[in-house]
Amino acid sequence: MGHNYAKPLTSGQKMERLLGRIPPSWHVVVERQAGEAQWRALAHAPGQDGAWSDLHPDPADALEDSWRRNRTVTV
Repeated sequence: MGHNYAKPLTSGQKMERLLGRIPPSWHVVVERQAGEAQWRALAHAPGQDGAWSDLHPDPADALEDSWRRNRTVTV
């Protein structure tokens, strides 16, 4: 019996995939709070105010959180 188990992406692979999706004109910040092992990120279009992500142990998860919050553009 064959199984097709997808291997989860590493943090680096996930970050590469996200940066490929986020337009180059967008502002992107990923930062770690001093003395903590938690990351937060901000990704938003030029001229827009973006929302910071929640704190995450993985920087790629923080960037994905911010990307999901800010990718909808209201016209």
